[in-house]
Amino acid sequence: MKYLGHLSKKDPLFNYLRYQIMPQTGADGRDGFRVFSSCSSHAVYIYEDRASGSRVVGKFFGVNESDPERARRKMYLEFHNIEKFRRFLGDNHYVARALGCNEALNFLLVIEYCYGEALDSVIIRAIFQNGENDLFDKLGALGNFLVTVHNRSAKPVMVDFNRVCDYFENIVGQLQDISDRQERDYFCAAASGYRHNFLMYQDQEVLVHGDATPSNFFFGGGNYVITFDLERMQRSDRLFDTGRIAGELQHFFLLHTGNKYAAEPFIRHFLMEYCKPFPDQEKAFVSITSRLPFYMGMTLLRIARNNFHPGEYRRILIEEAKKTLQ
Repeated sequence: MKYLGHLSKKDPLFNYLRYQIMPQTGADGRDGFRVFSSCSSHAVYIYEDRASGSRVVGKFFGVNESDPERARRKMYLEFHNIEKFRRFLGDNHYVARALGCNEALNFLLVIEYCYGEALDSVIIRAIFQNGENDLFDKLGALGNFLVTVHNRSAKPVMVDFNRVCDYFENIVGQLQDISDRQERDYFCAAASGYRHNFLMYQDQEVLVHGDATPSNFFFGGGNYVITFDLERMQRSDRLFDTGRIAGELQHFFLLHTGNKYAAEPFIRHFLMEYCKPFPDQEKAFVSITSRLPFYMGMTLLRIARNNFHPGEYRRILIEEAKKTLQ
C-alpha cells in the first residue's frame, strides 16, 4: 500500500465518501481523506478518514474497461455477489461488506476495509520463519470456511464440468509466449481426457469464490476468516476453490524452496479439515482427491501465465502441470 496524498474536496468522490459511504463506518469524513494505492491493482484505492482512521476500498471498474455497459455490469455483479455469498457464511467467517456503487464515478464499487493477515503471508512465515503450526491452523480454518459456504449453497444440480474444461483451454491459449503449439495441444488433449471421465461430473454444483488465491483470504483473531474480491463468484465444482488452494500451496513451496513435496502435508491437512463436516469423511476425501489433479494442474498453468515470474520458473510450472495432469 502506497500513500498518494489527500483527496481534493473539489473531487466529486469527496462528497460521495463523506455523506453516503463513511457514515456506514461510523466516521464523517469532514476532515478529509488520505488516499493510498493498492498493490493488487491500479484500479483499486484505499481511502482513510483523517480524523478516525476508518478506511474503505474503492474499486473502479471503468479504469480497465472501455465498454461502459460492461463496466456497469461488472460493478453491480460484484456488489450482488457479495450480498449472496454473505448469506452462506458460518459464525466465524466474514465477507467484506459492499457499501455502495456509483456509476458516475467511473463505475465505483466501495467495499469495507478489513484488517488481518493474508494467507500468502502465513505461507511465507511457514517457509522461512518456522511458522508451520500456524499455517496448519489457518488452513484448517480456511477449509471450514469453504466447506461451510459450499455445503450450504449446494443445489441438486450436477457439476457442468464441460464449462470448467472450456476455462482450462482458455488458460492454455494464454501461454503462447512461453509454450509452443505442440505443448498446448498436449494440454488440450489432457483436458479432453478429463472431459470424458464420468468422475468429474459426480458432485453437485456449489457457490464458489472463483478466485481463491492466498491474497484473497485474511485471518483475524482466533483464525477468523475474512474474504473479498468476489467478482468471479459462480456456481461450479467445489474443487474450483479447494483445488486452487492446493495448487497455490504447491506453487509457493516450489517457488521458495524448490521442493513441491514440502507442500503435501499442508495440502493434505487442508483437504482433511475441509472434509470433516461430511457424514462420511473418508468417502468425501476420496471423491475430492480423485478430481484434484485436474484442478491443481489448471492452477499451475494459471500461475504460469503471469510474465512477472521469470521464464525459467514459468517453465517449471508448466512441466509440473504436465506431471500433475497425468
